[in-house]
Amino acid sequence: MSIDVLKGIGMPNDRLRDALLRHGLTPERVACELGVSTKTVDRWIRNETMPYPKHRFELAALLKESEQFIWPDALSPERAAEVAASEVVTVYPHRHEVPRDLWLKLFDGVENQLDILVYAGMFLTDDTALLKKLKRKGQNGAKVRLLLGNPEGNTVRQRTAEERIGEGAIAAKIRNVLAFFEPVTGEAGIEFRLHDTTLYNSIFRFDDQMLVNMHVHGRMAPQSPAMHLRRLFEGSLFEVYSESFDSIWESSEPYPSIH
Repeated sequence: MSIDVLKGIGMPNDRLRDALLRHGLTPERVACELGVSTKTVDRWIRNETMPYPKHRFELAALLKESEQFIWPDALSPERAAEVAASEVVTVYPHRHEVPRDLWLKLFDGVENQLDILVYAGMFLTDDTALLKKLKRKGQNGAKVRLLLGNPEGNTVRQRTAEERIGEGAIAAKIRNVLAFFEPVTGEAGIEFRLHDTTLYNSIFRFDDQMLVNMHVHGRMAPQSPAMHLRRLFEGSLFEVYSESFDSIWESSEPYPSIH
């Protein structure tokens, strides 16, 4: 079965089907990689059978997706909870307690995907080498997506009121951050968008690791808790925040130039 034929068939396991399409993988290629028959792969795609754990792990690794995402019912609730707990590397009571060395290590280690979702993220401008890092990573093929709050949006005004830091304070921070990033706007692999979404978390994704800064009513982001997550193929916790980022990204407005 060719990939073109695969596109035209309605498959019950849409997540597996879409992941195969994204990676340009045919059932024949997957069968060869995993040492199974093409008919077996076809049955997985049609959701007629569930792969054995060994094959789920290998296929998830091949597709760079979590097992829990492709097969939501594969794990028992107890096992899913255990894996989710294992995805949590560390919990910090306040974001400002995340070691600077960890931030630098995560930024420097990105090879494929760097996602940032914030209202302003003013602290990012403290790293004077950040612009060079982003430009180099984009040139080397990494996808860099930065989502900042719309300074004219309602949610930024609401967040400013909740933090009680003065009218227009967060909007001014956002404009300063946008000005900071101006030199890399339009560079290869780097995209900026503005959102008007109520954020319950700020998200910083570095390939298969992530820092999630929970938002607490009445507290500024540096004073609120943060989690360091590491993606596991059996896990779903990392995927929850990844999907949240993607959802906001799709509903946001492109910001191709700084004015």
